Amino acid sequence: CAREHARSFRRVPFVGRAEVTLPLRRTVPRHPFVPQDPATLGARCWEIFEIQTNALATRMRALGRPKLVLGVSGGLDSTHAALVAANALDLQGQSRGDLVCVTMPGLGTTAGTRGNAERLAEALGAGLRVISISEGSRLVLELLGHPAVAPGDDAAALVARLRQRPELGDVTLENVQARLRTLVLMSLANAIGGLVVGTGDLSEKALGWSTYAGDHISMYDVNAGVPKTLMQSVIRWVANERVSTWSVGEPAALRQTLFAILDTPISPELLPADVEGKISQLTEAHIGPYELHDFFLYHFVRDGARPARVLDLARVAFGGDYPLPELQRWLTLFLRRFFTQQFKRSCTADGPKVGAVALSPRGDWRMPSDAQVRGWLADVAAYRPQ
Repeated sequence: CAREHARSFRRVPFVGRAEVTLPLRRTVPRHPFVPQDPATLGARCWEIFEIQTNALATRMRALGRPKLVLGVSGGLDSTHAALVAANALDLQGQSRGDLVCVTMPGLGTTAGTRGNAERLAEALGAGLRVISISEGSRLVLELLGHPAVAPGDDAAALVARLRQRPELGDVTLENVQARLRTLVLMSLANAIGGLVVGTGDLSEKALGWSTYAGDHISMYDVNAGVPKTLMQSVIRWVANERVSTWSVGEPAALRQTLFAILDTPISPELLPADVEGKISQLTEAHIGPYELHDFFLYHFVRDGARPARVLDLARVAFGGDYPLPELQRWLTLFLRRFFTQQFKRSCTADGPKVGAVALSPRGDWRMPSDAQVRGWLADVAAYRPQ
């Protein structure tokens, strides 16, 4: 076609001026998923909560009014899922007792998070099951011949040994607990005719921060489209704006519990607490600040920005809070995990699309699990600020 319709073009030579670097005039928000205007934020939180609630209610109607089975840990994700589940039951005209909250204390569960989980279930008017997985985890580890388990050990002896020799707390020990929790939830759902509600959020799916065939799996994942930084705002909005209208439970007790959960450090609690009972395993100390990862996710997926541009914007948004080497370190980790953990997203559970950034393989996101990250990492390493 080009040969048959060949055209001649006029060429105009010119010489470009030397590059002039000007400061960025627009504001770059450090939390792009979270609107800065309070009224806009309130409207966004309402819309997100309604999308999640109605999506879950729609799935429930398709299945015939099942009970909802939810693992509650006392952390942000399971708390958010519990609020959505309670509201979905209200929409369906079902009793809050049809929400079965299951707390499964393991080798690293602290009294604080377990107490928050139990108080949350009580304040919501939900059913509560306490099923310890400590001894079951020890048994599986013993069957595997894991070095943390000695003959004749019980769960308490295992925890004591892990405190003395923390190097024994490897990924096998952690993931045994996550997979055992999923086995308990799925089996309970079969026993009572229930639907296992997943809790993993968008930030965790981007990073692959879940155990494959463990908390990675559910029957419906209500949080799949909500990033971690925005989830805190939605929970706070529910505490302030929605709880007072719920007829089940005491609003003050639920509000107090929600704010206690918001103040709790983010942790998977798979390794033993210290001798004082404080959380020893902090997620952000291991994988980096969620505010950075959500910033990277927004600009990388929504805008298709290359790493150098993401770093340019991050330096403006966060000012001097994070030195450039730290930004490069966490962006490198984000990119590496985003690429290598795609295999988990390729077989993720159903969930509602909430915002412009979504990673469902059945919706917005198409990515081969074997994609190579080398080019992106090279861009980060070669970055030189203007």
